[in-house]
Amino acid sequence: MESAEVARRFLGFFEERGHTVVPSASLVAEDPTLLLVNAGMVPFKPYFLGQRTPPSQRMTSAQKCVRTPDIEEVGKTTRHATFFQMLGNFSIGDYFKEQAIPFAWELLTRSREDGGFGFPEEKLWVTVFKDDDEAHNIWHEKVGVPLDRIQRRGMEDNFWSMGVPGPCGPCSEIYYDRGPEYGREGGPIADEDRYLEVWNLVFMQFERGPGESKTDFPILGDLPAKNIDTGMGLERMAAILQGVDNIYETDTLWRVLDRAAGLTGTSYGRDHRADVSLRVVADHVRSGTMMVADGIRPGNEGRGYVLRRILRRSIRNLRLLGGQDAGLMHELTAVSIQAMGEQYPELVRTAANIHTVIDAEEESFLQTLRTGTAIFDTAVDDTKRSGGATLAGEQAFKLHDTYGFPIDLTLEMASEQGLQVDEEGFRRLMKEQRDRAKKDARDKKTGNLDVSVLDELLTGAGGRVDFTGYGSLAGDARLVGLLVNGANAPAAGEGAEVEVVLDRTPFYAEGGGQLADHGLIRFGNGAVVEVTDVQAPLAGLIVHRGRVRSGEAQAGDTAYAEVDVERRRAISRSHTATHMVHAGFRRALGESAAQAGSENSPGRFRFDFTASGAVPASVLRDVEDEVNEVLVGDLDVRAFHTSIDEARAMGALALFGEKYGDEVRVVEVGDYSRELCGGTHVARSGQLGLVKVLGESSIGAGVRRVEALVGIDAFRFLARESVLVAQLAEQMKTRKEELPERVSGVVARLRDAEKELEKLRSQQVLAIAGSLADGAKDVAGTAFVGHRAPDGTGADDLRKLAVDIRGRLTSRPAVVMVAGVPKDRPVVVVAVTQGARDRGLKAGALVGLAAKALGGGGGGKDDLAQGGGANPAAIGEALAAVEQAVGAA
Repeated sequence: MESAEVARRFLGFFEERGHTVVPSASLVAEDPTLLLVNAGMVPFKPYFLGQRTPPSQRMTSAQKCVRTPDIEEVGKTTRHATFFQMLGNFSIGDYFKEQAIPFAWELLTRSREDGGFGFPEEKLWVTVFKDDDEAHNIWHEKVGVPLDRIQRRGMEDNFWSMGVPGPCGPCSEIYYDRGPEYGREGGPIADEDRYLEVWNLVFMQFERGPGESKTDFPILGDLPAKNIDTGMGLERMAAILQGVDNIYETDTLWRVLDRAAGLTGTSYGRDHRADVSLRVVADHVRSGTMMVADGIRPGNEGRGYVLRRILRRSIRNLRLLGGQDAGLMHELTAVSIQAMGEQYPELVRTAANIHTVIDAEEESFLQTLRTGTAIFDTAVDDTKRSGGATLAGEQAFKLHDTYGFPIDLTLEMASEQGLQVDEEGFRRLMKEQRDRAKKDARDKKTGNLDVSVLDELLTGAGGRVDFTGYGSLAGDARLVGLLVNGANAPAAGEGAEVEVVLDRTPFYAEGGGQLADHGLIRFGNGAVVEVTDVQAPLAGLIVHRGRVRSGEAQAGDTAYAEVDVERRRAISRSHTATHMVHAGFRRALGESAAQAGSENSPGRFRFDFTASGAVPASVLRDVEDEVNEVLVGDLDVRAFHTSIDEARAMGALALFGEKYGDEVRVVEVGDYSRELCGGTHVARSGQLGLVKVLGESSIGAGVRRVEALVGIDAFRFLARESVLVAQLAEQMKTRKEELPERVSGVVARLRDAEKELEKLRSQQVLAIAGSLADGAKDVAGTAFVGHRAPDGTGADDLRKLAVDIRGRLTSRPAVVMVAGVPKDRPVVVVAVTQGARDRGLKAGALVGLAAKALGGGGGGKDDLAQGGGANPAAIGEALAAVEQAVGAA
């Protein structure tokens, strides 16, 4: 039974029993305490907490999940994986144990011909929480499971929570007995390799607080209603139903693993180390594909860091398997898209965009490996030269943080050099960096507010703050929450920094690339709060941040909210312009030019999109001209709500990686642009006035950024440009239209003059080669030339001089060192004759000594090497260090 069929049967079974099928949520978690969705119930958490009204009291889903705490174990075992899918059925205050348990038993034991999974009853065991007599009795008395196949377990095994404050409760797990060849008798408490967990039924009835461990946390009280949350691992169920030993041999993962083996000329099952790498590749390629499809981009922080690590571990393991060629990830990504496409059709629709992101990361990392290897070699030389046996954690962290060098690769290469790595120091630095990044990201959204405080605010607002800003920019409201320093406060005086929550607001919270509104909130007692930021830390909750400008804001007061009209209009112009520029680029470059981010600020916007290379200047001009022609047409800009299917049918652009509900908001600019969007916009395209594209640049592998001005800002920019051109034309004594040709001629003459000067300088430098060779110093039988060239001598000339001097000393052992300061940093070149190399003198080692004295690094071959540093004053010390090493050889 294929994985897609397992999902279909599960969802169909519960749909027949009154459950609403809910599509998988994005891997990008709405919950600010989570980077990624890591459990099937995460999207349902607001329903369990009573913060939102569910679409139905009975729901079922197949949810994408990613967990990475055990990423180092992926591949080493056949149990661990980063990406997995959880099948679940959920009851929000409807049925409880007495129905959830029989539902599970019926689906598992019903014959395959009748739509079930066909498990023999005698092969199934169950566990219950030690004190849960109710569940125990239902299993035995109502379902008929023999007492000897029902086992009680403690909190560690049979009490469920997400690991963070939120819903929790006792659970009951169903296990499948694979037989005596897989382990010993005795049920799940004896051997969980033989007895595989296939389904976890969580009886969610409590809310937990923060705690240090899985079992050490307070129970804050009962949830608003008793709920059911079940989880069946799709991959594990597929393994059992397909008759294979583990998840890596199931249909979706095996396709990737088998293709990876074919591309690298290996075979699965013959070599343990190769098998580990093949499993890493299979899991990580699939995980990376799914994360990119949900809009995550490789980066150095947060979920972007998780994705980058996953993709780079894939690439490295392909290289360990012998796959040295670029493009392997492209082919494996295509296999993964094909394998998962039946369950997630959006993978097929956005395949070009997924490939663009992953291909760029592969190319970037292959370059990183080349650069990082040279830096690693220098670090090893320094460690050995100082007599150490351990590469410092700071060096490993620098390799990782600055050059993207994975720690496991550093560990392996260090071992090959007979060195250890200070892993504890490395991981301490990594943890500090991640904690900072997570805190920064969390603080941006929550403003240092405790999540429980946010939950209270959302409840006080009736589960959702009503946004009125599409139709009006001012209006009455009721104060729901007033916070000072993250805590509820009865009042806040003049000058206090506050967070304000209203039951309704015209203020737009930052999101979708659009910056937050600014403005004023006037309270009934005359107090005024100046709003400088608006965020939506939880879905449905809008928090205004600002300062009490006058009076004393008091909790429970009435309020009148006023948006800064000019700022809103300027931002709206930028947002509409972003849509139009996006449409222009897709027309010019094709559908692979998918939006990868944006920022709409007053009078200015930036637009990021996927592209394999730089965008030609001619394309930028064409897009700018086309957009401005559309503006002149003064097209109607219309926003309306419709179903997601209807929106797609009319060609509305759903942004890559975004997830939408059944009802969506469409913004269209005439027939030129049509996108799903929740932002604010102008009424007609002519209100933009003018769009001026400033240029484009790379902001990462496979992602380009265009920046542009809109409206009066664009006019002012062109006015300044016109003045500059006029001034330059006057200075050059030519007409404006002839200016490019005149400037080009002047630049060409300057370049010719610079080349002639460079030639003369080079001749002067090389002219002294003979006299320097004649004056070589005898150091323990080796001719040594140490020379500091005049400041400003280029690195190429330093290299030529060193090689020229060495060429005049080939008849004997000789070492030549030439140093100089081309600009503001010293450069050193060491050249060694064959005779000196026979004595053990290597250019790479000698230049390392010199570079260390200069406060830098370097490397090269045994006969010629180059290095540099940061301290020109230490050149004399560097010359002395090399001479001393020559004398000691």
